Amino acid sequence: MSNQSSDIILTFMASSAESTVDTPPPRGQVAKRTTILEAAARVFARDGFAGTTIDKIAAAAGVARQTVYNQLGDKEKVFAAVVQDNTEKANAGLFATLATFPDDPKDLEAELVAFARRLATTCLCDSRSAALLKLVETEGQRYPEIFQAWRERGPGRVSAAVSARLARLAHAGYLDLDDPDLAARQFMSLVVMDLRPATLLGQRPSETEIDSATRSAVRTFVRAYGRARPAADGPSGLAKINQ
Repeated sequence: MSNQSSDIILTFMASSAESTVDTPPPRGQVAKRTTILEAAARVFARDGFAGTTIDKIAAAAGVARQTVYNQLGDKEKVFAAVVQDNTEKANAGLFATLATFPDDPKDLEAELVAFARRLATTCLCDSRSAALLKLVETEGQRYPEIFQAWRERGPGRVSAAVSARLARLAHAGYLDLDDPDLAARQFMSLVVMDLRPATLLGQRPSETEIDSATRSAVRTFVRAYGRARPAADGPSGLAKINQ
């Protein structure tokens, strides 16, 4: 591993530790830092790490070059801060979406489609999440350790949460699962598969595209893992599918 890669990883870890400090910086400094981070995320996603300079970040943020250094430090520190910031903010949206998972569905397929649509919108169609995914695509091989931290804090936690919810559905008789962890990864992969190419090009899928992709994903998932519930439990989307 190169010295530069090591420096970025250490910076990321140090920044994560510092984020637990209770004393917030002045409000004006927070706004300026946020502006720089958002601008830096766009520049890194567009130009990659090698093609990004502090001057480009400063120009995109509308601040002086020295302001970037004062707020965040050199390019390596800015990059680590961008990954950390986007991970934390993307996770907030993801876990808010997870709270809407259908734990006691009346129509499993329809309610899973609605959940998948929200998940796809939060995971891929949100500009912050899309920028983070683009960074993973372009820089993941160069800095695997820093993105391993992202993977564990972001997709890894989301996958574990989806797995737990799918396991509860299986226990309630809606699904037939041998491995909830595998099923969760497959569910998430199906949801984003047809939408990801557009987002990596900086395009936002239309509502029609999101709806089509998520319906197809859930239909495939339910056909693989769905189990019709007894008639005494009332009508369900699965019973209709398996008729």
